[in-house]
Amino acid sequence: MMNKVFMCSRPRFHWTMSGFGALSRELAGGGHLLLAPGRDALERIGTTDWLLPALASSEPLVLTGEAIEALWKAHSSTDSIRPAPGRVIAPILPSTNDHTTPSLGDYRIEMFPDIASDIDTDLTVHYDITGRSRTEGKIDDITSLFRNRIEKLRKEILKTTPLSRPITVLQLIDQRAKYTGYDTSATIVGLVSNPRFTKAGNLLFTIEDETASVECLITRSEEDVNDIVHVGLMPDDVIGLKGSFSRNNDLFFAEQPYFPRLEVHERAHAEQGVSVAFISDLHVGSKTFLDDQWVKMRQWFHTDPLARTIKYLILSGDVVDGIGIYPGQENELSIPDLFNQYGHLAGLLDDFPDWVEILLLPGNHDAVRPQEPQPALEPDIQNDFNSTTFVGNPCDFSLHGVRLLSYHGKSIDDFVGTLRNVDYGCPVEAMREMMRRRHLAPTWGSKTPLSPEPEDDLIIGARPDIFVTGHVHGHHCEDHKGTTLVCSSTWQNQTAYQRMLGFQPKPCILTVINLQTHAAASIPFA
Repeated sequence: MMNKVFMCSRPRFHWTMSGFGALSRELAGGGHLLLAPGRDALERIGTTDWLLPALASSEPLVLTGEAIEALWKAHSSTDSIRPAPGRVIAPILPSTNDHTTPSLGDYRIEMFPDIASDIDTDLTVHYDITGRSRTEGKIDDITSLFRNRIEKLRKEILKTTPLSRPITVLQLIDQRAKYTGYDTSATIVGLVSNPRFTKAGNLLFTIEDETASVECLITRSEEDVNDIVHVGLMPDDVIGLKGSFSRNNDLFFAEQPYFPRLEVHERAHAEQGVSVAFISDLHVGSKTFLDDQWVKMRQWFHTDPLARTIKYLILSGDVVDGIGIYPGQENELSIPDLFNQYGHLAGLLDDFPDWVEILLLPGNHDAVRPQEPQPALEPDIQNDFNSTTFVGNPCDFSLHGVRLLSYHGKSIDDFVGTLRNVDYGCPVEAMREMMRRRHLAPTWGSKTPLSPEPEDDLIIGARPDIFVTGHVHGHHCEDHKGTTLVCSSTWQNQTAYQRMLGFQPKPCILTVINLQTHAAASIPFA
């Protein structure tokens, strides 16, 4: 039977209401407002001693859960001291589209050799949850999900790392005398729960498998600031450990955590030199949809030599703004009806040249279930569109033999809130961490709702040649060990909520990648 820890909520620290009341009054004296989600975040962190000093030089903030987590991350970081990240009213600034990989508008047209209208479509979908969801939402489904995750990732860890001959956690506990001290060591593979840092900067967490759980500690090293011990672990990560018990307590001291090793990947190259383009988060129906810039891009598609090489356009979710997504959204909609939003989007997509094949997957603003993996849009919505292929989120597919993984990217919120090296200013770091873990959204019960399918379909199986996300309204394109990582740009201007958070999006950038040469271009329209 699956260890009950798999289904339990994480341990939490508790304060009395009077204790929080005193803290709230102290914060209010400095002009800060502590909300209930902020108190919950403080409980998870386990200490409040750091908070007042961290806010000593800050302007007044509304302390939400995300703000507390960001303050804690900045406080704990040894790299730099960041400005306090509460809800600060930011000025409306022009977009700062400054990128180096590749430079905006800087490309060699000879690296994009073939005309798309001369080439037939070659699309193969390898994975899409649409029509395949089998969950009933029962405890057995959740158990099956985590069993499947451990089984698959355990095989990858043992195949690609120095770890060998693992034992179960229950065997480790039963044979504790054998594995105490530095003379012998044991190997275990399991699921991480309750990861946190000690005051000394060491990494403390629990490992559990199908049999039992054990408390583990990895001591901090000063050698590499990007090491896992500095960055942290995600709840529900699957890792391998090699170590032994301390003679003085019940802690299992591990040398380092092992994820499946990420080797340098040899990309596939298409025989035809056509290109694929990427955008995301259009948010059609919002008052902040950038209509003039869309018209500019549409004209570019009909006239520019580079555009004539684009055979495919990938829309990675949040194609409309939706309804009822957040409080007060109705005041920010130019199209208040959901079906009319999709109808307007269909009209916008009809304006593209007929040689462009459009692939559309949903995001958390779209009319699908919030739990991931998400199926494609319903047929009633698809009927408005003339030449669009609808797939689920995520989708694993190939274009002319080149493997692509497209994921909207909602779990980036979880990576930002948990790992010290990830923030919204550089969301591609979250994509690197997904690749390291071989998983798109490891954490159950956090900001990303997950569907308890009998098999974990969010594991990254076959290595993609191109991996694309959206969601965070940034833009980036880079190579990571042979995989091109693309953070797709939005077509929505800065929203009131983003302005309140001080976040500046990077809108209206079309990323273009040639499937034969893998040359990349970023074309700005703002």
